[in-house]
Amino acid sequence: MASPLANVPICMLGGDTREVMLAEALVELEADLRLVGFCLEGRLAKAGHFSEPIRAVEGCRAVIAPMSNTDLQGLITTTPNPSAAPIALPEVIPHLSPGTLLLIGVAKPVIKRLAETHSVRIVETADVDEIAVLNSVPTAEGAIQVAMEETKITIHGSTCLVVGFGRCGLAIVQRLLALGAHVTVAARSRSDLARAAVLGARGLDLAKLATMTDFDLIFNTVPALVLDWPYLRLVNRDVVIIDIASSPGGTDFEAARQLGLRAIHALSLPAKVAPITAGEILVRAVPRLLENLLEEDSYES
Repeated sequence: MASPLANVPICMLGGDTREVMLAEALVELEADLRLVGFCLEGRLAKAGHFSEPIRAVEGCRAVIAPMSNTDLQGLITTTPNPSAAPIALPEVIPHLSPGTLLLIGVAKPVIKRLAETHSVRIVETADVDEIAVLNSVPTAEGAIQVAMEETKITIHGSTCLVVGFGRCGLAIVQRLLALGAHVTVAARSRSDLARAAVLGARGLDLAKLATMTDFDLIFNTVPALVLDWPYLRLVNRDVVIIDIASSPGGTDFEAARQLGLRAIHALSLPAKVAPITAGEILVRAVPRLLENLLEEDSYES
């Protein structure tokens, strides 16, 4: 029985090891796969390879941009082929047919504006529950790995602040507690603070963040400026800040630099610390997601 994605024109624009594994899976599902920025080798030799993104997306029903996203200008700089040129997604979107699916980890404002203008349907894969929940594990492990590499103390016995208590915040808190850290969770939601308390962490209303500043480690998961100059000037000078929020992050990195603080913007941790696991997550989730979304489109039309 043929795959629901057989002969469906799909274009992939750059990525990393995760997207290579996904591309291989789509080849096996017999999709009409067009690749930009990939190496012509192995199973991917069966796909179409293009140097011009605009040509590659012609007639495609879905376009997949990297989980690692674009920069603020919409440029895709991560490609499996190191010699490939960066891909300007803002130049591609106007050439997509109305209703085309655009899958991307997190869409920057410039991408959202263009997609709305050209009636392109964006799906932010970082917010798809199946992907996000599974990705929280390598993200949390990676954040703690960075903490271990950047400090001269053990996690056990350290005082840690985790800002935000979503999927990744929860996963980080669980692992820090298991390692014997003293953990405070800063969040706006009273229910989040209650859940943190049940786990054994101390809760802190995010609006009162400035009342607690003496931490060895701060992990930020909130994609909005929460660790600003007024707060950073109060913290322990030896603190290490690990910000995993999508660009531009939730830390004033320039203020941190001026204050002599160690602040690390740790992006795309699943691909860095567990690329095979991260790739398997996409292979498991994205084809099914595409099938469901394309079926919805067919039904609506």
